[in-house]
Amino acid sequence: QVQLVESGGGLVQPGGSLRLSCAASGTIFSNHFMGWYRQAPGKQRELVAAIISGGVTNYVDAVKGRFTISRDNAKNAMYLQMNSLKPEDTAVYVCNVRFRGPDGLDTAWGQGTQVTVSA
Repeated sequence: QVQLVESGGGLVQPGGSLRLSCAASGTIFSNHFMGWYRQAPGKQRELVAAIISGGVTNYVDAVKGRFTISRDNAKNAMYLQMNSLKPEDTAVYVCNVRFRGPDGLDTAWGQGTQVTVSA
């Protein structure tokens, strides 16, 4: 069983920065997709950033130029560096991986970490 744990959320002022981490435990043979979602109260869950096949990264327009997704395969971890944060970035951020493990293709979700951007 693969489990994901996020960390790094918190309260930050507009213009500030945070670095979110997502640590995976368990056996992963290969990652097919790695991404960060966010969900604000009363709003639909949104895919913010992802690493897809070939290592290509994609970002929602609202965070382009401000957020950077990265991975460390040796540590089974991925990160989301968030700079120039805005109040509209406030949300629960959740990591997701789609992978191949001992049982074949599978997916895992983290528990979420709160990011609040406010003066």
